Amino acid sequence: MSDSPPGIDLMQTLTVNLGDRSYPIYVGDGILSKAGDFLQRAGLRGKVAVITNPTVAQLYLDTVHESLSGAGFDVTPVLVPDGEQHKDLRSLSVIYDRLIAERLERQSCVLALGGGVVGDLAGFAAATFLRGIAYVQLPTTLLAQVDSSVGGKTGVNHQEGKNLVGAFYQPRLVLIDVAVLQSLPRREFIAGLAEVIKYGVIEDPALFKLLEEEIGKLTSLDRALLTQVIATSCAIKAKIVEQDERENDYRAVLNFGHTVGHALEAATHYQKYLHGEAVGIGMAQAAAISAQQGFCDQRSLERIRKLIKKAGLPLEIPREVSMQNLIQSMEMDKKSAGGKIKFVICTGIGKTRFHALSPGEILTALGA
Repeated sequence: MSDSPPGIDLMQTLTVNLGDRSYPIYVGDGILSKAGDFLQRAGLRGKVAVITNPTVAQLYLDTVHESLSGAGFDVTPVLVPDGEQHKDLRSLSVIYDRLIAERLERQSCVLALGGGVVGDLAGFAAATFLRGIAYVQLPTTLLAQVDSSVGGKTGVNHQEGKNLVGAFYQPRLVLIDVAVLQSLPRREFIAGLAEVIKYGVIEDPALFKLLEEEIGKLTSLDRALLTQVIATSCAIKAKIVEQDERENDYRAVLNFGHTVGHALEAATHYQKYLHGEAVGIGMAQAAAISAQQGFCDQRSLERIRKLIKKAGLPLEIPREVSMQNLIQSMEMDKKSAGGKIKFVICTGIGKTRFHALSPGEILTALGA
């Protein structure tokens, strides 16, 4: 039996190899309407709680519901508020209440239909409900497709920092439909490009060069190019996760641009920037720090900054942002130890290393 149903264009299949927790990633055009077939072929049965938000529900819930019901699943939609500010314990409690009320069992499944917020909430709920039930990622934003849906990081924010409460818990499968990006607001699509650029910087010079040459075609939502770029990004993420699933060491390379980015999000109360926009600024600043510390050549720095700008992402930390607030946010960084942060340094396109820096040293390097 084929591992994927017919009727899907541009199909690419990858695998995250983690022993008995291995799972496939399917990337293609038309996957959404075949979700039920994919779950069935993965051996899932019974009740499925579809976690989503009102915006995504209006666009895609009916299609997914129909597909799941047609494949014999008992479907329970669970809506959570839209936005990073709602990725918290209150939203998690709403999910638990519905899972309990609908009597989901250990053989049941959670499906995350939405962006990174929905994926993180649904994954953490699945990891902790009845001590762990299966879940499936069906990401509807570019950022979630290339980053948060793969690798098993789940969790919620705390008032003291981003993603401070969570768990590593791998999905059963990841379904990526490039067609849904047609409905994604332009700003959110551009924000997702930050994570794609990141993969080029940290691991893949060929991907970086492709982005330099074809960023216009990509932002025009060419589906063949989207499929290629998303699959390449997921393959890089999978390779890194396979080497270091729980971020004990090398997986922290995925945080390139995120130390400053996360701090900037927290300092602006998750209101001013989309995650990818903050990461765009964070990558530009991380590249500048890399050059200032003598690790990155000027040509690589210029290429990184130029691509970030060409993608339509911001580069600079606004003057009105309090440096003290940035320091406080960095001090809560999960990668910190002994007052130092495992900062991801770029040593050239496709090459990185770690360098221990305190929040104060990071801001000094930024000229703050």
